Amino acid sequence: MLFLSHAKTQRREGVFPFFASLRLCVSILLASLLLSATALAESRFPPPDFESGYQLPSAATPPPRAALLQYLDVAVLIAALGVALWLVYRSRSRRGIAALSLFSLAYFGFYRKGCVCAIGSVQNVALALFDPHYALPLTVLVFFLAPLIVALFAGRAFCAAVCPQGAIQDLVLIRPVKVPSWLEAALGLIPYLFLGAGVIFAATGSGFMICRFDPLVPFFRFSGSAFMLTLGAAFLLVGLFVGRPYCRFMCPYGALLRLATAAAKWRVRVTPDTCTQCALCQHSCPFGAMREPTGGAQKQEPLRIARRRLAGLLLLLPVLVGLGAWGGSKLAIAGGYAELGGWLFGGWTGLVIGGKWIALSVRRNRTDFEPDSGACFACARCFEYCPSERMRRGLIPLEPANKE
Repeated sequence: MLFLSHAKTQRREGVFPFFASLRLCVSILLASLLLSATALAESRFPPPDFESGYQLPSAATPPPRAALLQYLDVAVLIAALGVALWLVYRSRSRRGIAALSLFSLAYFGFYRKGCVCAIGSVQNVALALFDPHYALPLTVLVFFLAPLIVALFAGRAFCAAVCPQGAIQDLVLIRPVKVPSWLEAALGLIPYLFLGAGVIFAATGSGFMICRFDPLVPFFRFSGSAFMLTLGAAFLLVGLFVGRPYCRFMCPYGALLRLATAAAKWRVRVTPDTCTQCALCQHSCPFGAMREPTGGAQKQEPLRIARRRLAGLLLLLPVLVGLGAWGGSKLAIAGGYAELGGWLFGGWTGLVIGGKWIALSVRRNRTDFEPDSGACFACARCFEYCPSERMRRGLIPLEPANKE
């Protein structure tokens, strides 16, 4: 029975990868269409257009700080990113990461009340690119660029211990459970769709959607609508068992960082030298970021089949973008920014689905247990479980050689 089960698994993975991913993407398409309908619902009720030149007032919560204090925020951000990099790549210390997370939660979360934050800065940058009358503050630009630049070279150090939203979720995680891979793949599309919706809303002057629907900032400010406080409480409640649900399944800036890490030169490695294949690191990761070895050559599908599948998906990508743009236009009212936003968001949805489908079809060969650079939050939990790492740090004594 064990051999039969293994043969069925191998057949399912090797012979029918296209149809397995097709079934997954059909469910993803349905979920994304529902999300796009929700996201574009606001565009049916645009703000009134006053002929007197009236401009809607912009809320300032928390109120603007003095320039010197804004520069202090930037200095603290850059220093925290530097310390996070040192803790992840040099010290490899889980305790240090946890301590820095508590500091970031206290400073950027409760003291600064979640503003300025890198997550919301995406909208400021989008508005500055499309509105010549909007002056982008320098501090906001730094908060947008600094974590991205770090991710381009060394992964998601910002998520590791600098982001207060991630820190508060790490704090409440007590009994992590594994999310099924098909569900994680489907929910993993939401951050990209949320990113597209937030950028479009900001660029067209419709509002800062990402800030409005951030479920954790109300807890930092001890105020907010009943709906947002309930939503934030729900995320924290789920976060007791699912590692960082907001970061993994909603955060739009996390989607940008995930794309940036694809080009990172330095990536988190669990073991410093030789992997013992003990799989302890995989069990220790609460975020499903650890990837197991792919096995021997007998499990690898022929290269010609993989290339043919990839070519077909690349040809399908423009079709998905076109269908998405057409569907998005049907959800928006005719004329003005609303219709344009519908076209853009629909096309973006098709691009996201097609890109995810392509990513699922590409299989990378691995000989050791390795964290996925995009999914890894560099939390350093796996370091504490790796026997080779513990031996290197002197936490496990080397066994003396047997004397004859």
